[in-house]
Amino acid sequence: MGRMIAGENEYSMKKALVMIIAYNAERHIAGVLDRVPESLWNNPWYRTDVVVIDDCSQDRTSQVVREYINHNPGRPIRLLRNAINQGYGGNQKVGYTYAIENHYDVVVMVHGDGQYPPEFIPDMISPIINQNADAVFGSRMIKKQDALKGGMPFYKFAGNILLTTLQNWMIGSRLSEFHTGFRAYSIHALQKIPFQYNSNVFHFDTDIIIQFVDNQMRIKEIPIPTHYGDEVCHVNGMRYAFDVMASTLKSRIQRFGIIYDPKFDYEQAMFYPDKSHFTSSHSFAMKQVKQGEAVLDIGCGEGYVSSKLRKRGSVVTGCDWRVNDAIRTHYDYAFATDLNNPDFSPLDKQHFDVIMLLDVIEHLQNPENFLADLHRWCVAMDPSLIITTPNIAFFVQRLMLLFGQFNYGKRGILDKTHTRLFTFDSLRRILKNAGFTITSIEGVPAPFPLAFGDNCFSRLLLTLNCWLITLSKSLFSYQIAVTAKPVPTLELLVREAMETGDKIA
Repeated sequence: MGRMIAGENEYSMKKALVMIIAYNAERHIAGVLDRVPESLWNNPWYRTDVVVIDDCSQDRTSQVVREYINHNPGRPIRLLRNAINQGYGGNQKVGYTYAIENHYDVVVMVHGDGQYPPEFIPDMISPIINQNADAVFGSRMIKKQDALKGGMPFYKFAGNILLTTLQNWMIGSRLSEFHTGFRAYSIHALQKIPFQYNSNVFHFDTDIIIQFVDNQMRIKEIPIPTHYGDEVCHVNGMRYAFDVMASTLKSRIQRFGIIYDPKFDYEQAMFYPDKSHFTSSHSFAMKQVKQGEAVLDIGCGEGYVSSKLRKRGSVVTGCDWRVNDAIRTHYDYAFATDLNNPDFSPLDKQHFDVIMLLDVIEHLQNPENFLADLHRWCVAMDPSLIITTPNIAFFVQRLMLLFGQFNYGKRGILDKTHTRLFTFDSLRRILKNAGFTITSIEGVPAPFPLAFGDNCFSRLLLTLNCWLITLSKSLFSYQIAVTAKPVPTLELLVREAMETGDKIA
């Protein structure tokens, strides 16, 4: 046990867990345990326990650990043995779940084959205990030449650099190494990410980095020496490279809503981000509204567009399923109504130049009835109607269907809250049948800056997507953007004809 401060209750101390993952490590495991620093057992700042998790080894790994425990009764070491092999990632899941259930504050992963230096465990723990980091990685690549001097094969050295460079570029991180197996995590941070959905094999380590970066968690790297001895490598290099790149790419594509994987789903509540700063449905809508026009924003969301329109002099009214005080700050007037059965009576005395339905109709149970009711309500004021909605005929969705994939997710074309899906043709029909005539219809590119950050690469992709839309709107548009006007009803035409006739002498 770690030494207690005089008079301090044992349970008020921070608790660190050293998690040694092992598979067929009988030759090395005792040496790894011997190298755990004595300072961990006797320090006044935190208590340290060790757990060895044998992933159903086929050799005497568990027996060696049990003998070690029996010969070192004063050290808090516990042996866990998986009844069925869980894989490299699955074994970590077992360990992190054990750490969470036993209320540790930090967990350090060490490999049982001795490839990573246990002597550096205190350096891994301290930044987390001191709340200066959410994760600490022991990196062999901060001083890259030392990795080669330590025996790292050149093909692994080159592959490590290449994969890390690509992954940093794709997810916006600046790590010196993605592929170290010497890591410490804050338990508080682990509880915030869905690591239980991560891979059970070696790219678990990539999955968890992506999760930490996506959630803006603090990752600190410390330099460690490289050691390659006679340990057995269980990693298929080419398969590993493919898996880590596929997982990294999937995490970015998921932001388009094209695919869905729960390991990259972190949001407790659904929200839609601001897209007004690049070519998007938001920027399209803002271009259609003239300065000073009165706007009704139906399905107003977080109010990103309305706040910018108000700065240009527009008077903006918003309505949505939910409207709270934070949303009201973006509107001149806002109210809540069920959009499947809306009540616009609070607006009967108002006139609107523009009505916006930005990414709304795909959420409605019966958009045909909604648009027909909206037409009857607004036709007399003759507003411009702005509608945006995802394009289910986007080429990526067509390719996914070709391979039998139709994956709902948290946002995007197949947002799991969408009840209806549209193409250019079906949107034209529904508007015509509801009494609207289309004045313009455009394609909107995919929101690349939301996936890759607002940088040169994402802007290049936007430009390319816009060019492809000029070749085929139905194939390359991620969203459909329409402006329309209500066609006068027969009743309105009769009244206007009567009024005109009465004025003739």
